[in-house]
Amino acid sequence: MSTVLAGSTALAACRSVSVTYGRGEARVDALRDVDLEIAADGFLALLGRSGSGKTTLLHILGGLLVPTAGTVSWRGEPLSTLDAAARGEARARGIAYVFQGSNLIPHLTAWENVAYAARVASRIRGEGPRPNALLTLVGLRDKGGSLPAELSGGESQRVAVARALAQQPELLLCDEPTGHLDTDTGGRVLDMIEALREELGFALVIATHDADVAARAERAPELAGGRIREETGPR
Repeated sequence: MSTVLAGSTALAACRSVSVTYGRGEARVDALRDVDLEIAADGFLALLGRSGSGKTTLLHILGGLLVPTAGTVSWRGEPLSTLDAAARGEARARGIAYVFQGSNLIPHLTAWENVAYAARVASRIRGEGPRPNALLTLVGLRDKGGSLPAELSGGESQRVAVARALAQQPELLLCDEPTGHLDTDTGGRVLDMIEALREELGFALVIATHDADVAARAERAPELAGGRIREETGPR
């Protein structure tokens, strides 16, 4: 099923993308003939159970993986045909990730985690937002000196968002960003991400198993068995 929106401006797109692991009886079809387009200002949720292909599709969109078949484009240019180094540079110039676990570096403070990402991004994109400004943006200016172990789950995820924003992304890919949080804390994190999207103008893709999370998005294609099964209309 195609989920390409007529007349939209494609920031990232998959065309007839399939991903296969293994051979013979060990073969796994993680994605099957997926068409998907992300508009430059879009908010899309990928809804599906564990093992449905959500994470694989995020990795394909961000150039972490290349498809077995089909093509992936970024800003209208081929992404899947680039070598690993070129794909990494493309990511650094506009694609950022937030994972289910915050994946913060445990021996660095919140400020240092964000500063590290900001230094890496500045080598490619030039001077960007300072760590204090990013922590302020996610409501954690007073937690800059805290180690990840000293933060709550919600605070850790806010730092992870600040770290991602250090890349000044045009596309933010979030893989179950609230999956390990309670409902209230997860809701506040999602509210923050949505507000930042409105303020900063990046496109947002959230992979989730939660229909309530998916209902926040403008579009919500459902993945099942590696295929896009259906999609809700705009909110």
